[in-house]
Amino acid sequence: MSQISAYLHHVFIQQFDVWIVVGFIAQGVFTARFIVQWIASERARRSVIPVAFWTLSLVGGILLFIYALQRRDPVFIIGQGAGIFIYARNLSLIAGERKRSMAGTDAMKVPQGSTSKRD
Repeated sequence: MSQISAYLHHVFIQQFDVWIVVGFIAQGVFTARFIVQWIASERARRSVIPVAFWTLSLVGGILLFIYALQRRDPVFIIGQGAGIFIYARNLSLIAGERKRSMAGTDAMKVPQGSTSKRD
């Protein structure tokens, strides 16, 4: 048992620094996305993925990527680096969909015979 406690003391106490705090914050942000998704799904009474899920994924992923770079952990660097592109792409797709939706809504407001709202 003393080997386990010595190991835990080393991991959590002796090597503690500001980067450990950054890592915990990053992991907290990344984990919060699941709580947001769970609450949104419960409210909708079906499985949904809100925009906040992707935003928290991106922010948490970037923070974890920075942490992994500082720790020089190749597994973490590759894993989080790949995820960042996926989260950013999903947010880009959502923004494009909203833009198209708004353009469609604006087109419906154009008076008959006009080609734009400024006519």
